[in-house]
Formats: sequence, C-alpha cells, structure tokens
Amino acid sequence: MNRLQAADYIVFFIYFIVVAAYGYYIYHKKKSATTDSKDFFLAEGSLTWWAIGASLIASNISAEHFIGMSGSGFALGLAISTYEWMAAATLIIVAVFIIPLYLKNRIFTMPQFLSKRYNDKVSTVMAVFWLLVYVFINLTSIIYLGSLAISSISGISFEWCIVGLSLFSLIVTLGGMKVIGYTDVIQVLVLLIGGLITTYLALSLLSEQFGYGKDIMKGLSILRKEAPTHFHMIFDSTNPHYKELPGMSVLIGGMLINNLAYWGCNQYIVQRTLGADLVTARKGILFAAFLKLLIPVIAVLPGITMYVLHKNGLFQHEMLDGSGIIKPDHAYPTLMNLLPAGLKGIAFAALTAAIVASLAGKANSISTIFSLDIYHKYFDKNASEKKLVIVGRGAVIVALLVAALVTPALKSLDQAYQFIQEYVGFISPGVLAIFLLGLYWKKTTANAAMAGALLTIPISTILKFLPAWTNGVFPDYPFLDRMTITFVLLVVIMVIMSLWHTENKQERSIIQIDQTWFRVNPGFIYASILICGILTALYTVFW
Repeated sequence: MNRLQAADYIVFFIYFIVVAAYGYYIYHKKKSATTDSKDFFLAEGSLTWWAIGASLIASNISAEHFIGMSGSGFALGLAISTYEWMAAATLIIVAVFIIPLYLKNRIFTMPQFLSKRYNDKVSTVMAVFWLLVYVFINLTSIIYLGSLAISSISGISFEWCIVGLSLFSLIVTLGGMKVIGYTDVIQVLVLLIGGLITTYLALSLLSEQFGYGKDIMKGLSILRKEAPTHFHMIFDSTNPHYKELPGMSVLIGGMLINNLAYWGCNQYIVQRTLGADLVTARKGILFAAFLKLLIPVIAVLPGITMYVLHKNGLFQHEMLDGSGIIKPDHAYPTLMNLLPAGLKGIAFAALTAAIVASLAGKANSISTIFSLDIYHKYFDKNASEKKLVIVGRGAVIVALLVAALVTPALKSLDQAYQFIQEYVGFISPGVLAIFLLGLYWKKTTANAAMAGALLTIPISTILKFLPAWTNGVFPDYPFLDRMTITFVLLVVIMVIMSLWHTENKQERSIIQIDQTWFRVNPGFIYASILICGILTALYTVFW
C-alpha cells in the first residue's frame, strides 16, 4: 500500500522533532553563530572528528544513493558499488596529501585557494561553475529523487514533496555549518539504521519467497545464484553495461579523477574539515572512509534484491512507468512500500534524513561561495560579519527556490545516479588538473589555470557528442574514459602554457608545503591498512 500508517507518522515526527530540537540547541549554544561568518560557514574549531565524519557521509549520501544507486544496482549490479568503495581509498589519499595543504595555508573556500594561488579571474570563473553545478545538477537531482521516493511511499503529491523537502532543508541550513554538522550525526544514525532495516527485510522477503523462511544469509546466497551477472565489479568490453563502468577505469582511471575532484577539491565536501585542526580533520575523514564501506549494503543490495524478485515474476507493475517501461529507480520505493507499519516510518525517516542532510550541506556551500567569493569580493568589500551571514542565508533561500522550480524537468530520467555522475564529470577533470598542478607544481601559471577552467566543459562536450556528429567515425568512449582523456589533455595544455609563458614570482602566490605535514600517526596507518585490506578482499571475491 502506497500510504504511511499512523505508526509511521509517529516515528517520522519523532525524528523531525529530535533533529529540530537538537539543531535549535546547537544554534543557541554559541551565540557567535549568528554574527561570525567563519562560525556560520565553517563552524571553526567546533566540530569533533566524529561530527566531521558523520557530516561528510550525511552530506554525501542522499536520494541519489537510496534511489539512484539502488536503481543502478537493479540495472547493473554490485559493480555500481565501486563509487563508494573506491571513495574510501580516495579519502585516505585526501587526508594525507590534500587536507594538510588547505589547513596549513588557512584556506577556507575552494575559490579562495584559486584566488590565492592564481588570481581572482580564475577564482571567479570556477566559483560560478560550482554555483551552477550545485544548483542545477546537485540540488535539483536530490530534490527530484527524494520527492519521487517520498511521493510513491506516502501518497503525497510530487509537487508538495518538493515543497516539503526544500523547507525542511532550509530550516536546517539557516542555522549554519555547526547546526548542520551536529544534526548530521543524528541524520547518519537514522539513515544507517533505516537503511539496514530495509536491506534486512528485503533479504528476508527474498528468502521467504524461495521457501527458506526469513533467513537473510540464505537470501544473500539466493542473490548470488539467481543474479550471477550482478556480482562482478569489473566489466569487460563485451558487457552491455561497459559504457557505464568501463573495466579497469573504475580503479585507476576516470573513477580516481572523479573521486579526487569530489573529495579533495569540492567546497561542499571539503568544507566540513576546514574549520578543524589537522589531527581532528584526518580522524573525521578516516571515520567517513569506514562508513563508505557500508553504503552498498544499504543502497545497492536492495536494488539487486528487487531485480531478482522482478525476474521471478513479482512486482511487475510497480517497476513500470506510465508508458510501460521498466524504471530501475522505482526499485527502492517499491521495497519500502513492503515494510510493516512503524518500520516503514523508520525507513521513511532514513530517506528523509539522507535527502535533507545532503540538501543542507550543498545549500551551505552555495551560500559560502556566493557570500565570501562573489558578494564580499565584488559587491561589498567592507561588509560586516553579520551582513555576510545575512547574505549567506539569502543565497540559501534563492538557491533552494530555483532548484525547486527546475526539479520537475528531471522527470524523464531513467537512472538518475548515472546522469549525475556523467554531467558533474564534465567539470571534474578541469577542477582536478587546476588544483593538483596548483598545489604541487610551482610553475603553473594563472593563464594556464584559466585555460583549464574554460576548456574542461568544451572538451568533455566534444568527446561526448563527436561520435554522433561524425556518424561513428570518432570512437564513442565511456564517460569515465572521457574524463581521463579530458584530464590528460588539460594537464598537457596547462604544462605547455606554463612553460611557454612563465610568470614573475611576484605575479603568483605559491602554496606552502612542508614534508612534515604529510606524516601520520600509527593509528591512522593501521586504520588505512585495514580499509585497503577490506577493499582488496571485496574486489578479489567479486572481480
């Protein structure tokens, strides 16, 4: 039944009240949050390692995972988990080699880094790019997928779900990063518990349908037996889904570029660590890496389970859209509708927690970039701390309003998760090239960085559409391979430009690097080895 029962509403409102009350408590615990811009945008010195780790995951995990990744699990199988598992390895790299450079050089926003390392022109171009991507791809896709799921579960209209999610996330965001960071701890707890319950009941249902009772271990073995093609992590070129996940590129090619750009050069993510000291930031990032290992359990396995159930004749109607076409993104909402009263409310709260936390995180980053890197720099250089906070809150309201108005245009999507990854991937190669060369190669010039910023989208676009324009004469590369090609081309162009026309030392600001910043304590080393060991085992078993 596509409707919540009384018990579900009770559970959901308890969740809502707890989050709101805790957020209100955090908001008033330190009064400076209302007037201090660094406190509002970064929660400087306020977040513990577990709050940072939880906030990283809560901001990252959203409807695109519960709905989009589950849909890709239905269509592609376990291989889609590589986005999560390779992210865990990438987080270790970011914690060791990238975060120290931001913290020790007092970098608070990604455009600030570009301005300090290159110039204001590069900073502004990238700030505008980020704002456009955050509003028109990230916010809209999260609201769309969240509204789609909540509408199918609760019976509330799609349009009212858009309004409700936007308002809930607005309430959380207006409290600033400190409120977001600490309420994210609750959000992560709720989304993990709710997600695990949904996975447990999905496997129980599968086992029961095959006559083995509610035995989840038997359910797992049934999955392997009934859907063997859904348990391969590395696709070869003959696989029908090779273009989505092209072979080894998911380990050392485009996936690494995608993850490094996302986790190491993305305001929305990095912002969680920029207000902490290095030890605390690294602990938080490592905690997030461990949590990433769990995400496929709650996001991918339900999709594979629905695939097996659907293959065996169940839920045929529920997986179709209005025109009779199978919609993989219907997998998770269909499963949630099977949950009993009360538990369905927990799963509903978990989904809402993931959506709201991610929306709040992205909206806060939008307000940070707009206030500090656009408004303060070009409109009011003498703006007070209080005024910057007010402008930041205004930016949040406008961003969510625009995203809510654009959201209905996404209704034609099939696998939204792949859509998000591909089109964010148009800008990722340029971002990573600019940042890595800026951090680690002193000769990189501002003109080269500007070229990287301006060329990343055109090159990505040409590589995507040239096969169609040339009737197949030009190879049609998978989008992860296109990211690799774009990244290599941009690095070559930037290196040539930097060597061809060097700048005077006075024209550029070199980021300070001290080799001692890359040293980590034994605990970090042991935890990193454990994560890498788990990943090695997973890829060995499911290769």
